[in-house]
Amino acid sequence: MFDQVVVGGGASLANLIIHAVLVGAIVATVRRLRMEGGSVPSFLRYTLVIVATGTLLVAGHFSEVVLWAYTYDWVGATPPGTDLVYFAFGNYTTLGYGDTVPVPEWHLLGPMTALNGVMLIGWSTALIFEILRRSGPQTQS
Repeated sequence: MFDQVVVGGGASLANLIIHAVLVGAIVATVRRLRMEGGSVPSFLRYTLVIVATGTLLVAGHFSEVVLWAYTYDWVGATPPGTDLVYFAFGNYTTLGYGDTVPVPEWHLLGPMTALNGVMLIGWSTALIFEILRRSGPQTQS
């Protein structure tokens, strides 16, 4: 079991770093855009920021899923012939097992992938909400 925790923990840590860098870059860019203002109408800027943020986060999540797929391949966590990206997506999004299950020696990687995915998807959701809150029309209460 220790090897599963080390491998799963390493993949989770690598994904956390990927996500932290991506979120940091998005936050820095959004702050810069807010400060610069410019000649772009606020509605268009707001729309572009949200679309760009969503697109970058989806790309980031996909790269994190691919890292899990490579991890599964590296340790032989799935039966031969498994579509590893499909399997990783199922775990990462907590969709669960439908047609493929991990080999018994690596069964903890599935729940570890799910925990990692839930955390990072939640972080992305919080970021989008905060950008919407800060970038939208300001009202006084």
